[in-house]
Amino acid sequence: MTEAPSRGSVVVRQAVAGDLPAIRRIYAHHVETGFASFEEVAPDLAEMTRRFEALRAAGFPYLVAADGDTVLGYAYLGPYRPRSAYRYTVEDSVYVAPEAMGRGAGRALLVALTAAAGDCGFRQIVAVIGDSANTASVGLHGALGFVHQGTLRNVGLKRGRWLDSVLMQLTLPA
Repeated sequence: MTEAPSRGSVVVRQAVAGDLPAIRRIYAHHVETGFASFEEVAPDLAEMTRRFEALRAAGFPYLVAADGDTVLGYAYLGPYRPRSAYRYTVEDSVYVAPEAMGRGAGRALLVALTAAAGDCGFRQIVAVIGDSANTASVGLHGALGFVHQGTLRNVGLKRGRWLDSVLMQLTLPA
């Protein structure tokens, strides 16, 4: 039997390039074992680095939750859609390491990401949550004020299972 990790302090900070191996490991776990991401093959470190650099170069926040030197999870904002009229709307992504579930990292990340979105002048955050059975993500977003806007039924097929996307939205203060 494995012991649960101790509950140290969770600190949210800007992600740096040195965090990318841990970020890639966390994301690979979710791609390979879960349905939160509709990617079917986990990207390698070079691809994760390319994505990270593109988001940071465009001015989007990219955060990690850490306990000392250990990355517990990560979150970032990206464009909701590429057309210019959507420029004040962003999509959030939050992923937590399996061994860090229940330690508050996801909540800390989403709280900080929401604040960063406002600081950047964004008006809306859209959460596109993979799999309507992902009650942890739906619950977290709802607890932080995101409103359920709809569910797209059976829009993804992964590992032989049809999956929904849950759409939630948060309007930021002007």
